[in-house]
Amino acid sequence: MVKAESLSIVKHHKTEYETYIVDDMAQAAGHKVLRLPPYHCELNPIELVWAQVKGFVASQNKSFKLAEIKGLFERAIQNIGAEKWHRIVQHVEQVVEPKMWEMDVFSEDAVERLIINLDEESSSSNYSSD
Repeated sequence: MVKAESLSIVKHHKTEYETYIVDDMAQAAGHKVLRLPPYHCELNPIELVWAQVKGFVASQNKSFKLAEIKGLFERAIQNIGAEKWHRIVQHVEQVVEPKMWEMDVFSEDAVERLIINLDEESSSSNYSSD
């Protein structure tokens, strides 16, 4: 077997053996960790928080000097408290998730309608060759 084939087999089976301490801790507490697409700004509350931090720094930055940006960044982080986190998570759960489920059903229906089954009778074309 060549190296590429071996790596392909490892990649295929690797996820069966990956374990994370946080998964074990969650399972012991009766929970399951749900992995979301990285950097998906609508489903990951941290991305919405990060957008607020960047927005604050951008709106307050006057000198464009690193020292000022660092200070603004620290102030922005301090402004993100438990209440703001709670509101952002609620927004994702109550507004974004239902919208994503709705879009998921719509996309499945759309894809299902696009499937073309070819058999011997449907192989002819409606276009003329001249």
